[in-house]
Amino acid sequence: MDLVFVLAVSAVLIVLVFDYTNGFHDAANIVASVIASRAMTPVQAVLIVGIFEFLGPLLGGTAVANTIGKFVVLDDVPRVAALTILVCGLIGAIVWNLVTWWRGIPSSSSHALVGGLAGAVVVAVGPDHVMWGFAELAQGRVTGVVKVLLALVLSPLIGFWVGFLLHRLMMGLLRRASPALNRHLRNAQFFTAASLGFSHGANDAQKSMGILTLVLLIGGFIDSFVVPLWVMLACAISLTLGIMSGGWRIVRTLGFAIYKVRPLHALDSQLTSASIIFAASMVGAPVSTTHIVATSIMGIGASERPKAVRWAKAREIATTWVITIPGAALVSIVAYFVLRPILALFA
Repeated sequence: MDLVFVLAVSAVLIVLVFDYTNGFHDAANIVASVIASRAMTPVQAVLIVGIFEFLGPLLGGTAVANTIGKFVVLDDVPRVAALTILVCGLIGAIVWNLVTWWRGIPSSSSHALVGGLAGAVVVAVGPDHVMWGFAELAQGRVTGVVKVLLALVLSPLIGFWVGFLLHRLMMGLLRRASPALNRHLRNAQFFTAASLGFSHGANDAQKSMGILTLVLLIGGFIDSFVVPLWVMLACAISLTLGIMSGGWRIVRTLGFAIYKVRPLHALDSQLTSASIIFAASMVGAPVSTTHIVATSIMGIGASERPKAVRWAKAREIATTWVITIPGAALVSIVAYFVLRPILALFA
């Protein structure tokens, strides 16, 4: 059997596995505040979010897929080598997702994917095969790794301050409300949680769509970088299944360990996160749901009672964010040096 075909099929399956791990890793990011505020049971939350997660990739366009699928340049690399690089990059991202999920740490699947792919590409064919985007930035264009990193760095800061300001506004508007309002705030979360699920699907599934389309292009199965419908469906299904399997270890971190979340906090966090993630999807900026949800909760807590925010847990999460890219890159590099000699036997 043709080695290119075997590697391409393997890469497609691994992309879908990554998409699945991304889903259950990020499930807690989406449902943590809903569950912590007792607006929904875990089953209700997962079912509602799962439905809108599936719709997100199908209706959210392909701008993020284009960004992710084009930040590594493998056009002049032999097909076997290029597919091997992609497989190793995905292995790096998957392993990192599994490790951080097991430890209950809300790290970024986006960071893991970028780190895994960049690490494998640099060690295999050199840094000139990564579209860094520095030259384009000097010309006023944001593209490549620069675009990815800017989105990943700026979006948590935006999440913090939007959460901070929105919660201040809401507290001002509702300062004379009775405790009975909490019931309405919980009911409103059926809408905001669905919106967050849709925006997450529109952004995160597109990352896998971009890589899967790149696999098909390198393997010679398509002629140009256009995301096929079956790729959208496959990634939407994989992400949704991951969401519905849940990552409950991380719920405790985001729902309870940063700040005690009540109905108004949950509603504000979901509104903040859904708006930022959806806006990023429209401009093709891959962002981390983990980052945005966590920092929105920090901002909301800081706007109300800064001393009650567990900043030590926030520092722990931030440390994980910093080490995710090099950590996933290291795993992908190890995978490359293990896999390359094995594949050479069949070449």
